Amino acid sequence: MVSLEHFIPILAVTLAAATPLIFAGLGELVTEKSGVMNLGVEGMMLVGAVAGFAGALQWGVFGGVICGAIAGALAALPFAFLTLSLGTTTSRPPGWR
Repeated sequence: MVSLEHFIPILAVTLAAATPLIFAGLGELVTEKSGVMNLGVEGMMLVGAVAGFAGALQWGVFGGVICGAIAGALAALPFAFLTLSLGTTTSRPPGWR
């Protein structure tokens, strides 16, 4: 049996580690409600994280944030072009909302 003094720190670390995935899941939920399924959310986050780490090593924290944001945006650009400009969406049966 896990005592309460061990459970609280484990819960706090779990919630802190899961926060980026929770935000990504909420963003994906919003896009799926609009009729578009984006299966590359985790990949976009990974590209931004790797570029942010490399930028932080080279230029410090602020440079890492800028590099991560730019790389994440560039990773999302093909998906945005396909869905917004070309109008590709997921195929759903008629009458499905």
